[in-house]
Amino acid sequence: MKTLTNTDNVSIYLFEDGEAVNITSSNITVGAPPKFIISDCNSTNTTLHSNVTSPEEWCGHKYTYDGAWAAVEGWVSPTQEGQP
Repeated sequence: MKTLTNTDNVSIYLFEDGEAVNITSSNITVGAPPKFIISDCNSTNTTLHSNVTSPEEWCGHKYTYDGAWAAVEGWVSPTQEGQP
């Protein structure tokens, strides 16, 4: 697997090893041919980490990655947010 992290090392995307991820100074294109473009991420605000084993219950913004995974303190599932 590959994970894309932001400047705080928060894992924001997870990709299969074979997925093409092209990072430029203006955006990130995923897939060949492109499946989607990540417009708010680029080479100045993200890092792509290859050959990672993701946590079983990975979800965007739930973990940080800097060579090892760690849970983000205070993370709340988007499906639970605002529920009593």
